Amino acid sequence: MITLYHCSDARSFRPLWALEELGLPYELKMLPFPPRFQAPDYMAVNPLGTIPLLLDGETRMTESAAICQYLATRYGPTPLAVTPEEPGYGAFLNALHFGEATLTFPLTLVLRYERFEKPERKSPQIVADYTRWFLVRLRAFEAGLNGQDYVAAGRFTVADISVGYALMLAVRLGIDAEFPPAMIAYLTRVRDREGFRRADAAQQRAAVEQTVALTDFKPE
Repeated sequence: MITLYHCSDARSFRPLWALEELGLPYELKMLPFPPRFQAPDYMAVNPLGTIPLLLDGETRMTESAAICQYLATRYGPTPLAVTPEEPGYGAFLNALHFGEATLTFPLTLVLRYERFEKPERKSPQIVADYTRWFLVRLRAFEAGLNGQDYVAAGRFTVADISVGYALMLAVRLGIDAEFPPAMIAYLTRVRDREGFRRADAAQQRAAVEQTVALTDFKPE
């Protein structure tokens, strides 16, 4: 049985979404955010104190985009992965990691310095700079999409989960007001999937059953 440690709407939503898209059985363990402070016993399971943590037999993984790739290849074949033989393989890998390393990274700084630092450490300049960073790179992503519905191989893949989560986080910050129309349409398209709806319902149901509050995501 796959086990996923998860905080509501955090990066661990990526592997949760992938699990639902793949239809795999799993156990979802909800944690309050940030777990290293709110759930100290979790440090015995993951000394980093971060989420996600995915356990699958002897496999332990903590990087959300890598977990999505692992699930799609380990439990394939599936249309959610693009194989090396397909023309879209490079675009698939690039978008999979672009979603985390390039799009999500600046948003965590916006969250931190706009909402979660002490008043004397908040920084409108950092917020403005990294909001601009995100939007410039989002326009580059839009150009690379080139009018296609999905990032690679003409179909929805876990790379779209990676990018889609970054856009969802931007919505929470109100940055979507500056999204190009194509990006609004793209986000609507990926969130309309049944896999997304099932993942969202699963985290809400698990939070109630495990008496863990659905709190806002606070960056590391």
